Amino acid sequence: MWTKNNMPDQTGKTVIVTGANAGIGFETAVAFYEAGAHVILACRNLKNAEEALIKIQEQKGSGTLETALLDLSSLTSVKQFSETFRQTHQQLHILINNAGVMIPPATKTAEGYELQFGVNFLGHFALTGYLYSILKSTPGSRIVTLSSLAYLNGTIDFDNLKSEQSYNPMREYSQSKLADMLFSIELQRRIDTAGDKILSVAAQPGANKTELSRHMDQDDFNAAVARIGELMEPWQGALPSLYAAVSTEVTGGDLYGPDRDGGYRGFPAQATITPNALDTTVAHKLWSLAEQATGVHYPNL
Repeated sequence: MWTKNNMPDQTGKTVIVTGANAGIGFETAVAFYEAGAHVILACRNLKNAEEALIKIQEQKGSGTLETALLDLSSLTSVKQFSETFRQTHQQLHILINNAGVMIPPATKTAEGYELQFGVNFLGHFALTGYLYSILKSTPGSRIVTLSSLAYLNGTIDFDNLKSEQSYNPMREYSQSKLADMLFSIELQRRIDTAGDKILSVAAQPGANKTELSRHMDQDDFNAAVARIGELMEPWQGALPSLYAAVSTEVTGGDLYGPDRDGGYRGFPAQATITPNALDTTVAHKLWSLAEQATGVHYPNL
């Protein structure tokens, strides 16, 4: 049973956690702070980030903290965050692509993409690309991208990424989380081809009590809990991300999640990846689309 107590000392490590002000992102930031890392709380609301920083500092930690504005629904914000980070930091050991939105009312990003696809995937694709050079120059660096069991039901509808035809909240959420899986795996393929030494790893947190479900109708929420069972606390949902980020047992291109009840509950273990996330044709098409949508091209990949 792996917990954050198994984390090696992270003193001297620099870690970015997107969406670190609440839920799994908050618990991920707490764990790295307790282990001695310098943690950047990258959030779309600076006030919430500052409040989270104060709460984290109340823990027994030997690390350091800073906050930064990062709105993943705006590619301008992603670029500004990345430029500022590169100007003020020399290394980046771990990037946790954690922030996400789930089944909101029909909404679009600043660039016109469906919000879940834009925030959960495109924003993180751009962020990772902007930071790739500093990750490459940092020995032992890792990129952890959060997916969800929802990816199992996902398909990429390349003709409806801006809700041109219709909007179905859960369908679009599943699509965005499949996109995260395809991205994480394809990124490792390209890293390997280039001979770089970065690990790209996916994690899924299982079923947790977080703000992610705030857009769900109460009856739908109750029905979901009745179907999948008890929800875990956020600290336990953060463990797959932490394991993927620090364990020596991790392999790039893999997925890690809870080990019981079909991945809904438990402690971190390697998970089986289903064929929809291993389709290289779809992955290549998605990568090309993301490059065009964001204007971000990874160096030499």
